[in-house]
Amino acid sequence: MEEIEYNPQELMVVNAARLLRDGDVVFVGVGIPNLACNLAMRTHAPNLQMIYEAGVIGAQPARLPLSIGDPSLVTGALSVCSMYDIFTLYLQRGNVDVGFLGGAQIDQFGNINATVIGDYAHPKVRLPGSGGSMEIAAWANRCYIITPHQKRRFPARVDFRTSIGFLTGGDARAKTGVRGGGPEAIVTNLGLMKPDETGELVLTALHPGIQFEQVQENTGWAIRQAPNCETTAPPNPEELRILREELDPQRIYI
Repeated sequence: MEEIEYNPQELMVVNAARLLRDGDVVFVGVGIPNLACNLAMRTHAPNLQMIYEAGVIGAQPARLPLSIGDPSLVTGALSVCSMYDIFTLYLQRGNVDVGFLGGAQIDQFGNINATVIGDYAHPKVRLPGSGGSMEIAAWANRCYIITPHQKRRFPARVDFRTSIGFLTGGDARAKTGVRGGGPEAIVTNLGLMKPDETGELVLTALHPGIQFEQVQENTGWAIRQAPNCETTAPPNPEELRILREELDPQRIYI
C-alpha cells in the first residue's frame, strides 16, 4: 500500500480534530484550530457548534476566515451578539465545552505564556498578550493546546503566566475558584501530552515514526512517558482531501 505523505501542520490539524466530540460547543480562533473544527464537522462531528470571540455563535463560514471578525463568519450563523455576551453568558456560565489555545511557551503544568520572553520589566521579546485566552483557559470545560514541539516552547516553567493551566500542580488550580477543567490535551507535531492526576503533562501518544528520545530532546523538563503510550493513526486520505481541497486549498495554514 502506498504511503500517504503529509506535513507537520496537517498532522496537528488531524489529531486536534479527532479530539472533538459530536455536539461540542467550541470556542475557536483562526488558523489551525479553525481547520480542526471544520475537519471534525465534515467527518465525525457534524453537530459541532463553533463560537468566535467577536460574538458569532454557530458559525458556518463558506471560506477560511481571516480573523475572528471576518464577515464570512456571520452568514448562516445561529446568532450574533456582543463580545461581552460571549464571555459572560456563554463562556463563564459553562456553555462552552472546548477552548483551543496556543502560546509561545507551555510549561510542565500546562500554563501558557503569550506575554513576554524573559523578565517582564525588561523582556527579550514582547508578545501579543492574552486576548481572550486567559478567560478561555479559566472557564472552558476543557482546553486543547496546539503548538509545534520545540524546547524553547516547552520550558519547565513559563517566563510569565498569561493563561492558567494547573499552576504548580495538585489542587493549586482548584484553589483559585475557576470552574473550567483546564488543559485536557496538548497536540504537537511529535505526539500528544495529557495531564496526570497532579496536573503534570505526560506523553500519552507518539505520532508514527517518532521516538520518545525526540520528545525528550525538545522538552525542557524530564517528561514522563505513560505506560500505555500509544501511536496515533496517520491522517487518512479523506481527512487530507478535505483539508487540501475544501478547507485550505491555497495552503495558507497547511
